Amino acid sequence: MRAIVMDRIAGPLAVQEVAVPAVPAGGAVIKVFATGLCRSDWHAWAGHDDIVLPHVPGHEFAGVVTAVGPDVEKWAAGDRVTAPFVEGCGACEWCLSGNAQVCPQQQQPGFTHWGSFAGQVVIHAADTNLIAIPEAVSFEAAASLGCRFATAYRALTGQARLTANEWVTIVGAGGVGLSAVMIAKALGAKVVAVDRNPGALSMAASLGADHVLAADGADIPAQVHAITGGSHVSVDAVGSEQTCADALLSLRRHGRHVQVGLLPPVDGHPRVPMARVIAWELEVLGSHGMAAADYPGMLALIASGALEPQRLIERVVGLDEAAELLPRMDSANVAGMTMVDPTR
Repeated sequence: MRAIVMDRIAGPLAVQEVAVPAVPAGGAVIKVFATGLCRSDWHAWAGHDDIVLPHVPGHEFAGVVTAVGPDVEKWAAGDRVTAPFVEGCGACEWCLSGNAQVCPQQQQPGFTHWGSFAGQVVIHAADTNLIAIPEAVSFEAAASLGCRFATAYRALTGQARLTANEWVTIVGAGGVGLSAVMIAKALGAKVVAVDRNPGALSMAASLGADHVLAADGADIPAQVHAITGGSHVSVDAVGSEQTCADALLSLRRHGRHVQVGLLPPVDGHPRVPMARVIAWELEVLGSHGMAAADYPGMLALIASGALEPQRLIERVVGLDEAAELLPRMDSANVAGMTMVDPTR
């Protein structure tokens, strides 16, 4: 099968012929029909994650089961499926309580093992991690759920506990940020979206953001306070010291901040405005994807028409173009999601 292969950290990527993966016990092999090009894949390429070379990136996907291993009870060849990017082991106390996203033995396609920028991908503990795709949902739309859409949904509902009529400031209008805009509006919240890309801000506005602010060097927290009196909830969907600080400082007292964007270390550790966190009794929450057990609520919103993940797909490319685009993800100005079709 064809796959994007990474032979060295931050090096050029190439599409190569590799062996079809073997099906593991309790797991499944899925033929990939759509897989998202995500900033998290760029972090792995740049060396911010521990990966073993050679490596195939890609962690959010949708496709059709081609084979299942021993002990798989819920799935069979031909099933249309997707999965969260965090694979729980299915046996620990966290998985059994429905919190596979923090499983201590978790695996992640595209990080701990070869990922979905390939013709086929392996998923472990299939009965815990696979999710059926409704016939009305396209592979591209389903693939957007595995990382960005699911991450935004859990960040706002499970972690931030966002409710109707609250203000939420979303810093970063990429895939996660735009997903968060859509989810927040579906929940009845009021949204301020922040980004440096005019196209991303335009898309955020088209998806219902009440206010959009350009990250052009202006004082973002001051602008947010002028609009909202301080947000109840903030989300950093980028992952930098500046975006994290802007999001935190946009909050009102007793506000809730959710850190979604990965924060690469700077001089050992990223600096966060903890004095404000302490003085204003802010909650600082992490959010790490979403377990398959939490998908029904999100899928119900999609089925009702309140959420339309397909609106976030900006373009669909093949593996060869994806190999060229991935190293430039940190500086790309694409509004919305890029999906990869490995069958092209």
